Amino acid sequence: MADVNVRPARTQEAGEVARIQRVSWARAGTSVVPASVLDRLVGDEVVSRWAATIDTPPSPGHHVLVAREQETIVGMVAFGPAESEDARNEGHDEGPTGEIATLLVEPRWGRRGHGSRLLAATVDIARTDGVAQLITWVPENDISARTFFGSAGWQESGLIRTLDADGTPLREVCLHTSIVEDAIRPAGTSSGSPA
Repeated sequence: MADVNVRPARTQEAGEVARIQRVSWARAGTSVVPASVLDRLVGDEVVSRWAATIDTPPSPGHHVLVAREQETIVGMVAFGPAESEDARNEGHDEGPTGEIATLLVEPRWGRRGHGSRLLAATVDIARTDGVAQLITWVPENDISARTFFGSAGWQESGLIRTLDADGTPLREVCLHTSIVEDAIRPAGTSSGSPA
């Protein structure tokens, strides 16, 4: 079996995190991520923002993890407390809500379980942080991401938002899952992986 793991990102890995974001979003296509947004993901500013997020997270509940195969960083996840008030209160009485901002596996490393390992590590850390449910927002037409989260037991919450992506409307759906240990099977145990 390959030498694989998930661990917290290191500041000096910000460039790799930014590269994975760019390559993964480019592979998804401009129908999911507008070209003008992709164009901005190549600058030093993006790497600097990732370095700052890794080095000085906004709160103790914010995390950036990387998936590795051998010594190569092949995927990443960023998560923390839910930002949207609507999403935080989406019919949950179990406790605090966390939010996955992005979970990506570089396309050439897909279908090797890295996405599932990232999701499982996210659930473990979120539980330790006292989170009871997780949400994520995915582009409405990103079938790969919706399938991946769905195969791990996530469901659509019914919330939809429209972002302004450089003048292009980007509709996103909110997916959610309980991570209370006895509520359902542990999220992130599926064999699927994001595109």
